[in-house]
Amino acid sequence: MTAELVRGQNHTLPQTRLEIRVSAGTPVVAGATLGDERGTVRGIEWIAHPGSPQLPGLEVSQQAAADHRLAVDLEALPTGAHRVTVLLALPVGVGGPVRFGAVPAPFVAVTGLDGTEIASFTLTDLDAESAVSALELYRRQDVWKVRAVGQGYAGGLAAMLADQGVTEPAALAGTIQEAVTRGLARSVAPPPPRTPEGDRVRHATGSADHRPTAPPPAPEPPEPLTDPAATGPAHTTQSHTAQPHTAPGPAAAGPSAAGTSADGPINYAHPRRQHATPPSPPPTAPPAQPGQPAQPVAGDATGWSMDERLYNQIWGMFEDLARAVAAYRSAVDFAESRMDQELDRALSDPRNRIGGAGDRAREAARAKRDELTSRAREALDRDLAQLAAEAAVVEPALPAAYAGWGNPVWHAHRIPMEIPMALRIGDLHLPERTDLRIPLLVRLPLERGIWVDSGRAASEAAALMDTDRLRRLAMETAVAHAARLLAVYPPGEFAVHVIDPAGSAAGPLAPLVEAGVLAGPPAAGPGGVASVLAHLTRRVDLVQMAVRARAADSLPPDLDTGEQLLVVNDFPHGFDDRAVTQLRYLADEGPAVGVHLLMVADREEASAYGPILDPLWRSLLRITPVADSHLADPWVGHAWTYEPLTVPPGSRVLEQVLAAVAEARRAAGR
Repeated sequence: MTAELVRGQNHTLPQTRLEIRVSAGTPVVAGATLGDERGTVRGIEWIAHPGSPQLPGLEVSQQAAADHRLAVDLEALPTGAHRVTVLLALPVGVGGPVRFGAVPAPFVAVTGLDGTEIASFTLTDLDAESAVSALELYRRQDVWKVRAVGQGYAGGLAAMLADQGVTEPAALAGTIQEAVTRGLARSVAPPPPRTPEGDRVRHATGSADHRPTAPPPAPEPPEPLTDPAATGPAHTTQSHTAQPHTAPGPAAAGPSAAGTSADGPINYAHPRRQHATPPSPPPTAPPAQPGQPAQPVAGDATGWSMDERLYNQIWGMFEDLARAVAAYRSAVDFAESRMDQELDRALSDPRNRIGGAGDRAREAARAKRDELTSRAREALDRDLAQLAAEAAVVEPALPAAYAGWGNPVWHAHRIPMEIPMALRIGDLHLPERTDLRIPLLVRLPLERGIWVDSGRAASEAAALMDTDRLRRLAMETAVAHAARLLAVYPPGEFAVHVIDPAGSAAGPLAPLVEAGVLAGPPAAGPGGVASVLAHLTRRVDLVQMAVRARAADSLPPDLDTGEQLLVVNDFPHGFDDRAVTQLRYLADEGPAVGVHLLMVADREEASAYGPILDPLWRSLLRITPVADSHLADPWVGHAWTYEPLTVPPGSRVLEQVLAAVAEARRAAGR
């Protein structure tokens, strides 16, 4: 059983070969120091960091990312090492956040080599700190234990190293940050070539490396795609990425893991989907004019159906955009670094400080920087133009489940007879081209719940809004997502329950209530909350027991075995300790048996419960009712801006869709 630690708590480790997994909503630097019996670091040879990632019994990541896996073999540590301290720091000079208070709370877990979680710790209550000692593994009377530390340092990496007893900490911190910068420039690669035999047919020429003077090594295959947010189009990282865990997205968001190949691009096949017939060939693009890229085609990815090909194509576009922008940013950083190095070399000679030699050196270095940057921008613009052309072709071809509310396909939508692969819950974009939007899809059935953050601290845009207006907007977002889920499931196979303890969401809930598509009236007051939670908890218990006993026929005849969605407004108002425990149980055990959460809440208001709710928040995919950059991709850890889906002004599409749901239910006798 996993031990969920709080700051200062320790736990005995049952084994000595371990992994330490780090998940943050933004790229972080991960390192570790070794200490003797008194906790003293004997020298730089006892420090593992991106510039020197391996020590006996210890290996850390070589670059900043939102997700890390640190390998530890406690029996193989150097003689005299009695302590391993895991350190996290925000990278400097990459345009990202500069304090942990501006990002989701990092999460660290100690696991066995088989992935079994032994202990976990969420680093809460950080503010101005840009570096933190996360946890330590220490030996006491020949027994190894883990302790949650969570000690932050506003002075950054240098202050943290100084506290570890490292000599010349500022110099070492600079070396580490420089190694991170070099690692980003070295490891970010253009999208891998696509071939007809590969996973996704691509007709564009692809990105080229934008660093002409420093050819990169062959790129390593990315980790399997997970939800970023967790980072963040997020658990993009690469997040979290970012898990904005999150995806396309972060973090990122929702689709099942895609396999990777050791010598090829990502495999977009879905091993959990069983089919009896071979996949249909993807459509072919019309012939291109000489010297011009071929015209993009909707569905130019492999798959068993057009929906699956479009799903895979969207993932490919997401990856291409992430890598193209990463290559551009890397090239710009390389150009700036090269200019600084050339200026340092030129001005280190005293003779160049007299007369015009120094000015000429500065002009030459800046001209070279501008040339490299301009060439990188030209390559990026070429890639973005090709992706924009592809998006313009793909968007009109999307089925309703993948389409935005403004797509005409919703006006002709008919309730389907089978569940689609995925559902669109928003769009993602990067600042290099904000009009190039990538749909954010989550797999169906939902593999995790969704949290619509109604807090004003959620983003800069939210901070400028009136509290009541923001909460209403968050609930309207939740209602729209519930309506989309009802509309893409066969009649009677999806039910929506609502908990509105104070009855404050009557306005936003009106479309669902008036259409008569809810499983029952919105629950209000302590009695209503307890009744709905007891009903869904009972359902989870009964279905779990039936599955384990392989006795589905023994389920009560009145039990609804369809998918269930619980929408909770304004949590934790109206919830006592028992109700909170039941909600956590539904979040943990519900998705496996078809019970899912869609929560509307301000996390700051739930802080009174302390760390007891941290596992609940971590289990949900966070989205916002207004645009926010909190999701990260799983490749390079960009902070993607999430845009919620909105109904066009004056449109009645939501009411039309819900009316179609109600009519389909009546026709099916449900």
